[in-house]
Amino acid sequence: MVRPGDIVLVDRDCHKSHHYGMVLAGAQVVYLDSYPLNDFSMYGAVPMKEIKHRLLELKAAGKLDRVRMLLLTNCTFDGVVYNVERVMEECLAIKPDLVFLWDEAWFAFARFGPAYRRRTAMYCAGQLRERYRSPEYRADYAKYQEKMANADDETLLKSRLMPDPDKVRVRAYACQSTHKTLTALRQGSMIHVHDQDFKDEVEQAFHEAYMTHTSTSPNYQIIASLDIGRRQVELEGFEFIQRQVEQAMSLRKVINTHPLISKYFHVVTVAEMIPAEYRKSGIKSYWDPEHGWTDIMAAWSEDEFVLDATRITLSVAGSGWDGDTFKNEILMNKHGIQINKTSRNTVLFMTNIGTTRSSVAYLIEVLVKIARDLDDRLDDASNVERKIFERQVKALREDLPPLPDFSCFHDSFRLSSGNGTPEGDIRSAFFLAYDESKCEYVPIAGKAIEREIAAGRQLVSTTFVIPYPPGFPILVPGQVISQEIITFMRALDVKEIHGYRPELGLRVFTEQALAVLEASPSSIQELPT
Repeated sequence: MVRPGDIVLVDRDCHKSHHYGMVLAGAQVVYLDSYPLNDFSMYGAVPMKEIKHRLLELKAAGKLDRVRMLLLTNCTFDGVVYNVERVMEECLAIKPDLVFLWDEAWFAFARFGPAYRRRTAMYCAGQLRERYRSPEYRADYAKYQEKMANADDETLLKSRLMPDPDKVRVRAYACQSTHKTLTALRQGSMIHVHDQDFKDEVEQAFHEAYMTHTSTSPNYQIIASLDIGRRQVELEGFEFIQRQVEQAMSLRKVINTHPLISKYFHVVTVAEMIPAEYRKSGIKSYWDPEHGWTDIMAAWSEDEFVLDATRITLSVAGSGWDGDTFKNEILMNKHGIQINKTSRNTVLFMTNIGTTRSSVAYLIEVLVKIARDLDDRLDDASNVERKIFERQVKALREDLPPLPDFSCFHDSFRLSSGNGTPEGDIRSAFFLAYDESKCEYVPIAGKAIEREIAAGRQLVSTTFVIPYPPGFPILVPGQVISQEIITFMRALDVKEIHGYRPELGLRVFTEQALAVLEASPSSIQELPT
């Protein structure tokens, strides 16, 4: 989809494969910041205002013709779901032929639930295409055009935008890891396409890229399992999804009302995961003791973001264990429960079409046992041990490092530095780092790194730095290292950080390498107009 020099808007905390894809494609990347959830050391999703702001900024700089694609994760690992139709519609009002790549890795099941379906890429693409053909839309657009004739950028950011039916092209792609939420063997995945310009612009390159990145010895067992999984949900998908949601809802209710479990754990609510400004419906939780169950249909119809009920984020701060310790030492080693995602003070449970009542009951039984063991341990604890426990809980609830935003690309890795638009060339930075003579290490322990920054040096990362958790890059090749990123890394207590060697420090470009680039940018060339 992307050619060298194309500008691509990318959700910064998307799966790392997308970041490497931008390196391979030679894209000029504009990273979009999601809203932070500092209390849980995780990010939410990218607000509509942020996306529009970046598109309007590029338009003002005369670069809209180079903007190729918007890449977002829907739903996010933690269950935040975009209003897909609104995102596509408002972006197409600014850039009528924008390509959308929706990473639906954990959302393959959504097509088969009536509420979920309305927030999937393929469904929304079909709906929009039909809408733009209708005479009713043309009439509405004529009124809108008259109203917005002289609108400035501030008005455009605050208003619901409509694309021109004579110019708009609906171009949507979705990648799904079918094996994650439906019946398929490991690595069974699909790419879904709804692109009006596929045959004219993409087909040849698409098939060429597909053949480049796939094996000449296909695994027919995986392919067959995908066919079986598709047929299964085609026949029974609605029932499976309903049961899946019911199991998740019942788990929420039990955890938050059980007298033992709720002493140390609680399920993070909708209000805690999605700020009020993005919840027009006003829904705060799916269930609470005072009001009971909440009707979520209004939220799924109008809110900018909603929470997938099948994702249950459990706060474990009250136990004194961080998320990684709770996952490995408690759930996995002691009770044989395996989960994928943690943050500093949460773990994520997910129901799927194979979840049974007995598996939910077993999880509740385990949480009760853990809570009872904590009670017994604290009953027998000395005053000193109690203070240590309270300090651990406080550290996980209150002493959390603020999540850093993307800083910026160094001018050496920008096609048009200084003109106000933030896109950067991570491919050039990535391959420049292959030359060890152009790289050095700066330790983050002590104050050496602050002294370098205070002296006016811009430290530029040579590589992706990805802590697990949270599992997305806090640094990418060519990015300037900010004080906020250093503070965040020092506060991290995770053991696995890809791209970082604690015995050496952060790998950065030498001042000489950057000086040579700035004097004669051989690898960064201005594109022809």
